[in-house]
Amino acid sequence: MTRRPLVLALAALIATTPFGAMAAKKKATPKKTSKAEAVSADCADYYGAINKSWLATNPAPAANGSTSALAQLDARAVQQQRDLLDAAMSGPQNNVQKLLGDFWASGLDEAAVEADGSKPIAPLLARIDGIRRSGDVAASIAALHQVGIPVAFNFAADIDLDDLSRHIGYFSQGGLGLGDPGFYTRQDPDINAIMVRYRKYVENILTLTGSKPDKLAQDLDMVIGLETRLAQLSRPFKVNADPRADFNAVPVASLAAYRNLQLGDFLKAQGVSDDRVSMADPNYFAQLDALVKSVPANQWKTYLRYQVGNAMAPYLSHGFRDAEQQFRGVVFRNEAAAPPRWQQVLDAINTAAGPMLGHEYTARYLPAASKQRADAIAQEVQQALDAGVQASTWMSTTAKAEAHAKISAMKIEIGAPARDLDYTIQPMGRGSFGSNMLIASTWRHNQEMKRIGKGNADRRWNVLPQSPALGYDPAQNRIVITAAMLQAPVLDMSQPNGAVYGSYGALVARSMVRAVDIHGQNIDAKGALRSWWTPTDTSAWNDRLARMGSQANGWAYPGLTGKMVNGQLVRDQSLLDLAGLDAAWRALGKGQAIAAADATAFFSGWARLWPQQSGPLAAAIDQASSPYAPGKWRVNGTLASMPEFAQSYRCKAGQPMAPAAIVQPWK
Repeated sequence: MTRRPLVLALAALIATTPFGAMAAKKKATPKKTSKAEAVSADCADYYGAINKSWLATNPAPAANGSTSALAQLDARAVQQQRDLLDAAMSGPQNNVQKLLGDFWASGLDEAAVEADGSKPIAPLLARIDGIRRSGDVAASIAALHQVGIPVAFNFAADIDLDDLSRHIGYFSQGGLGLGDPGFYTRQDPDINAIMVRYRKYVENILTLTGSKPDKLAQDLDMVIGLETRLAQLSRPFKVNADPRADFNAVPVASLAAYRNLQLGDFLKAQGVSDDRVSMADPNYFAQLDALVKSVPANQWKTYLRYQVGNAMAPYLSHGFRDAEQQFRGVVFRNEAAAPPRWQQVLDAINTAAGPMLGHEYTARYLPAASKQRADAIAQEVQQALDAGVQASTWMSTTAKAEAHAKISAMKIEIGAPARDLDYTIQPMGRGSFGSNMLIASTWRHNQEMKRIGKGNADRRWNVLPQSPALGYDPAQNRIVITAAMLQAPVLDMSQPNGAVYGSYGALVARSMVRAVDIHGQNIDAKGALRSWWTPTDTSAWNDRLARMGSQANGWAYPGLTGKMVNGQLVRDQSLLDLAGLDAAWRALGKGQAIAAADATAFFSGWARLWPQQSGPLAAAIDQASSPYAPGKWRVNGTLASMPEFAQSYRCKAGQPMAPAAIVQPWK
């Protein structure tokens, strides 16, 4: 289990008519002839005009489903991973491919998985069964964390908020099969219904891991009882909590106070030798320390045995997988049936060996020419953004200076992390998928622990290269662009120059804006957490947000009768879209007039990122909760605020794509 990072704000052609024809039609009448200009398709609904073919061939799916050009990119990346693993299984070209091929083959061999039963976790269960007294509990907890099974509490690498250039280890509450303490402490009917199903699931896992029928009720009570006590010690779970609420740096020497948990030895077992850690809630660990001694050793054994079965259930034989699917799959993932076997195995490989797969994916699917082109455009966009900010009519002189320093210092990492990992790992075979899962999970945990300490904060990304993603990492002041993102429709090397700037360039630019917008101004160019905007700067940005929100309130939501876009919800991301397009346009022009063909290609490149079709239920959910405007308005609403669009397509004032009032980010 990987803990969510604290400071990562981390989740894409040519127009059919270069100049919209403005046809004049004459009315057949014996009286004086009058002329009425028709609005061209480009000036009326650019999104629909550019994406007409895609929309016609990609109908809306079922009520709760949706599809989009970027969803198709995701699906393509998944298929590429399957193709890579198939090739590695049949003819590996290096040691990493040999590991991945064996891992893949062992998971697809369902007969072997079934025959393996619970054998992969037998050594872990034997270790737990060796607990004889409270003094043995801490070492077993540490051993399970080593293989990627966090019990009793969570421990993970994360940003040091006193020094963003490094990671430290974070001790935090955890150890609950249901994650959120509220499941154990609330008594409302919905929670009680889930707890009834959870108790049945715990029974199933306990039975599969060795509980005898005459002891099952007692074992169940021991597990639920200990989890409930941990939940009672825990702080309530909060969505979008203040990152500093989880940060409390303390010297490692102070961990000696937790004598029963033996946290100093725990760190050594994880390979961590740093001199400080974060302990968000010392009270939780003080009381947990007491529980290690006061709770009978046999209850700890039962709890730990269940936690092993719970963590490994998706990767073992049918009994385990069916139990996990009937509870978590149905209750939390809303799955009517288990995913196909290949998907289960691929998800497992990404969980335990994702960086390893990413290494090979990048080598196979990111051509050197694409990476070079991506890097060149990103650097041009970086310079263009700086120029746009410096030309701002509202930003203060001091803020412009800090923005310049921050943009200039920004790193761009493309394809895969700049710092590679150590792929030394215990060999895998094809006979035991569960054992391979533990081998890979142990390796990945070890790599995570290596992030802790000075100079290691940039060791890897918090997104995998094989997952399409493009975003800004505020802690490292870097742009992260995965290998999977660098293909159509984001970076299509077959498209004209302007289209690539309008798609890939604009996406890169909008991510870079995060370094200097109302969010980015909370971290300066040196990585210090401080606000470097003046109150006037903040007011100016908020004014543009408000105007963007007001504009978006007038957009009819596609597929929903009588519903409008929630401007308050989408205004932040919509303003980012506009600022990204502004910088990409500047980068395309490089201070010179942009040729008509490049201009129309630029706008169509952006438009082809966003075609989407949604069923009514999916659309309703997005309308109520998504911070992004629907695809139609990410195209029409944003481009209509660019005077350059109306000029390129000769749209006249008052037409849909040339409204009278527009929002501009820096003016």
